[in-house]
Amino acid sequence: MAKNMQKLKAVRRLRRKHHIRHNVAGTAERPRLSVYRSLAQIYAQLINDDTGRTLAAASSLDRDLRTQAEGGKCGDAERVGRLLAERAKVAGITKAVFDRNGFRFHGRVKALAEAARKSGLEC
Repeated sequence: MAKNMQKLKAVRRLRRKHHIRHNVAGTAERPRLSVYRSLAQIYAQLINDDTGRTLAAASSLDRDLRTQAEGGKCGDAERVGRLLAERAKVAGITKAVFDRNGFRFHGRVKALAEAARKSGLEC
């Protein structure tokens, strides 16, 4: 029974993801900030969908963040958001379109988005 529930949840998330991606697209001026959340890690990247290239990326597995393991998973998400905003500034990006990738906008996803906004990325 639990295996079927996991499959159902994954299918429902992918359906939400496709509906979101139908309306959200990144450009060179305003790339898409895509967030992926696994059980243990969180990943974020800025993507130009016109060319299909990743402009900046950060994850909780980055060496810069591995030493700062305080605050649990939400703390990791905040650090990833700040690091991504710093890397975006280096790449000359100030605005982005937020793509939650089918995940609910709360918890780690929300923490990442708010940290990126506080660090100067407009999304």
